[in-house]
Amino acid sequence: MTLKDFSILSILCLFSISLAAQQKISGTIISAENNKPIPNVDIYDQGSGKLATTNESGYYEFTTEEKQLKIIFFSFEYEVFEKQLVVAEDIVLNVSLKPLGEQLSEVELNVRKTKIFALKRLKDVEETAIFAGKKTEVVLVEQSMANLASNNARQIYSQVVGLNIYQNDDAGLQLNIGGRGLDPNRTANFNTRQNGYDISADVLGYPESYYSPAAEGLQEIQIIRGAASLQYGTQFGGLVNFVMKKPNQAKPFEFITRNTIGSNNLYTNFTSISGTVDKFSYYSFFNYKKGDGFRPNSEFESKNAYAHIGYQFNERTKLEAEVTYLRYLAKQAGGLTDAMFTENPFQSNRARNWFQIDWLLYNVKLSHKFSEDTNFTFNAFGLNASRNALGFRTNRVNQVDPGTERDLIKGDFNNFGFEARLLSNYEVFGKKSTFLIGSKFYKADNTSAQGPGSAGSDPNFEFQLDDYPNYQNQSAYDYPNLNVAIFGENIFYLNDKLSITPGFRFEHIKTESDGFFKRINTDGAGNVILNETVDNSETRERSFVLFGLGASYKPSDALEIYGNVSQNYRSVTFTDISIINPAFAISPEIDDEKGMTIDFGVRGNYKNMISYDLGAFGLFYNDRIGFVQRAFADGSVKSERGNIGDAIMYGFEGLLDFNLNEIFIKNNDYSFNYFINAAITDSEYTKTEESGVEGNNVEFVPNVNLKTGIRFGYKNFLSNIQYSYISQQFTDASNAVESNLSGVIGEIPAYDILDISFSYTYKNFKLETGINNLLDNEYFTRRATGYPGPGIIPSVNRNFYATLQIKL
Repeated sequence: MTLKDFSILSILCLFSISLAAQQKISGTIISAENNKPIPNVDIYDQGSGKLATTNESGYYEFTTEEKQLKIIFFSFEYEVFEKQLVVAEDIVLNVSLKPLGEQLSEVELNVRKTKIFALKRLKDVEETAIFAGKKTEVVLVEQSMANLASNNARQIYSQVVGLNIYQNDDAGLQLNIGGRGLDPNRTANFNTRQNGYDISADVLGYPESYYSPAAEGLQEIQIIRGAASLQYGTQFGGLVNFVMKKPNQAKPFEFITRNTIGSNNLYTNFTSISGTVDKFSYYSFFNYKKGDGFRPNSEFESKNAYAHIGYQFNERTKLEAEVTYLRYLAKQAGGLTDAMFTENPFQSNRARNWFQIDWLLYNVKLSHKFSEDTNFTFNAFGLNASRNALGFRTNRVNQVDPGTERDLIKGDFNNFGFEARLLSNYEVFGKKSTFLIGSKFYKADNTSAQGPGSAGSDPNFEFQLDDYPNYQNQSAYDYPNLNVAIFGENIFYLNDKLSITPGFRFEHIKTESDGFFKRINTDGAGNVILNETVDNSETRERSFVLFGLGASYKPSDALEIYGNVSQNYRSVTFTDISIINPAFAISPEIDDEKGMTIDFGVRGNYKNMISYDLGAFGLFYNDRIGFVQRAFADGSVKSERGNIGDAIMYGFEGLLDFNLNEIFIKNNDYSFNYFINAAITDSEYTKTEESGVEGNNVEFVPNVNLKTGIRFGYKNFLSNIQYSYISQQFTDASNAVESNLSGVIGEIPAYDILDISFSYTYKNFKLETGINNLLDNEYFTRRATGYPGPGIIPSVNRNFYATLQIKL
């Protein structure tokens, strides 16, 4: 059955099923202490989950078909209020909440969170976005018990199923996550956003995320799998949206400072201010990191600043603006061959390699509520950034650096865009439906240049063309890219349990490259016999429509059955076609990737005792880009990057979280949880013209991906222990186990890691500490094709951290 058939069937169902009326429940929530409205109060149904959140004026509303409800009003600064309702008509329910009479212990706060949030997911509609029928996961960062100072992704994303994570630095300077066979490198197969706007270098031409928000400044991380392609862009992975902390609505001024020390001379400081004065609100932080790294030649220094201001004109209109700046300089210890890793996984033979990032993001957001049923948001966003990579690179990774000129790659990214969304609730035959229409304009003007760097050892990011005019890896390109998109989705509630959500996305993509590269040949004595400039330009323009369909069935308060199917698309990036790399070659025939993602699952929360999300998925990939070994005319054998063929990835993903305190202890002095997060995945190349590839496994697909852990707390003390296991995976389509001279291909062996963490709170002070990789296992998760390699990039050995937080 085709996607068109599904749509026709959905429309027929819409008119054939009897529809029940919905009732609206609304009201305003104020403080019993001063009668002021309370924003950001969450309203829950005890069985089905979150229903609404109050706006800046304390107003909330939601619709329901239930005849009886037990609703809960929840805010961390106020006592929980519960109300039993008999719903026969529209109800106006105004509520007055009492401030907490005493300071709760850390465990009591944790218990309150656990009872409400045991397995948080995005509700059907949030502001101007639709998530009905999609696989959504929300990381509540402060509850993760992770090493936040170093952005430890293994801990932060511990309850997100199936993620494959590169772990190659001890400061969390970059985030590298993939999953379902998608390359984790710089999270390039996800659409990455911060508070709803793009943050990667170039969404289409270079979707790599060199900037990763400071975990200590995050409220939550929203992850929507492949079905996000309709609302957020065409990537196969879906959406990762970093939601920053909000201004404190209860105080005019709040001050938090966190100082961390750790192994390898790690020091970090995170200091934030926040508050609300009348209609004006603000939140800002500065994050500083410095350390020696866990290998020689891997020291770093990072400075990250963020500022958000908001102005609430009235209960219908709000204007927000924010700016983010990141600058870091990191020495690159280089990659290893398999033999070097076996000899000493923490060695380095690169003392002159450097990497620098300069990232400036800005965004202005207008939110307006035309009526109680119609919301509008408009984002204007932009990026001015650069990345510079400098060092000695060769496909013979074990070669000693001769101290000559270094290879320098400079990239500058300048882009801006606008995204408008209109969401409206309406009725069909007395039944509520929700319609979303949106548009996006995105313009990028990026440049990339490659050439000779200095022969020194300092981070000098200036070309030395006068000194080395015959340097072979010379090129310079402009990349003017344009993207225009229109997208829409609609939730049709067929009855009180079943909804379907069809959607579409129209894309017009124009990617261009205009530049040159040098072709320089020398004889055996090193004399130049050819030095020519080859002009190279290319324009790729395409327009297409993607379709998707989601469905949700909720037979009871404790169970939801959901599913979706969505088409995906990934355009060729400019690094796929124009960067000269000694470790691999680029196929001249490389082209865009196309495919489809299917998700099906069950999820819910049984009496606050067990939270669960169990599901199966299929990812169908056409013209997948990857690496194969190829012999060239000069007699060399290299990895070549190009379209390998068609592939399928499929498997089971499941998360179970047991609230053992609720099951056995039932004492609010304790918190006690056990979770298990497992993904069983298989893959296969189903069609290819490459010899020896058909039937092989797809790269970056471990068959077993397991994370499990126990969290225990008593009063102000909390503890967490987490175990992770990832089975063996391949890095190229030939499924090579043995490596080559560059260390780029070959397997990534299975590995496991144990982490422990603790925290204790006393009044305005909080101490956090822990040990990552407690068993001191030697392992690696990455074979880099370029910087910070090429070659094997080892992962961090045993390391500790300690954080002191002061909150005023």
